[in-house]
Amino acid sequence: MQRETWTLGNFGDMAVFTTPVAGHLVRYAGVTSGQTVLDVGTGTGVVAITARIKGAKVTGLDLTPALLAQAKESATIAGHDDIAWHEGDAEALPFPDASFDVVLSQFGHMFAPRHDVAVSEMLRVLKPGGMIAFATWPGEQLIGRMFSLNAKYVPPPPGIVSPVQWGDVAIVRQRMGESVKRMRAERGIMGIPALSPRHLRLFLEAKTGPFIRTAQALQNDPASLEAWRNEMEELMHEYLHDNVVRHEYLLIRAIKV
Repeated sequence: MQRETWTLGNFGDMAVFTTPVAGHLVRYAGVTSGQTVLDVGTGTGVVAITARIKGAKVTGLDLTPALLAQAKESATIAGHDDIAWHEGDAEALPFPDASFDVVLSQFGHMFAPRHDVAVSEMLRVLKPGGMIAFATWPGEQLIGRMFSLNAKYVPPPPGIVSPVQWGDVAIVRQRMGESVKRMRAERGIMGIPALSPRHLRLFLEAKTGPFIRTAQALQNDPASLEAWRNEMEELMHEYLHDNVVRHEYLLIRAIKV
């Protein structure tokens, strides 16, 4: 399901706006030259490439071949053809225990259906004393609210937990449990240039899998489709200032015990 969702549209065009977030995440995780780094749900590779630029030995993993192809192309442009790219699932990482000094994920692992399995796998492949760090969307901010709006109109299958829960520090602390220490959280602001809420809504519907899928699911219900689009634009309007949609993301880091 996730593979098919992120194949829709062209997320690479949206990932441009997450590139500054990648810089923040890599810095927040304290990535340094010579470290072994895994980027889970690498997508178009902005985190993996940023870590490689810091001098790390980097592996990027994603479910979606089309996104990995974009990641490889971007890495080549950046002058780093030595990143190891793997097609794979956050719930079944194809690496031995304690393989990496740092495990990162930017808006990736949060979409794994079984959150407990995903966090267990990320910690399994991390060395004791290693750093786990990720970026997620707080539920009360724009992206979190949009995902909740999608779920209102197109409810997820039974048993699927909202990815927005990864934006709640208390829930993340509970999920990480006694496996980590010195957990810290920090927020940043992401900006998306847009002339109007409708411009951004059309962009998301054309480029970003979850929003494309929601629009497709509502095609046979024009009234609901129009209502969803209107609510999306009203929500975006709250965050649009000086032709930029500004909203917060959450960074979390912790040390594996």
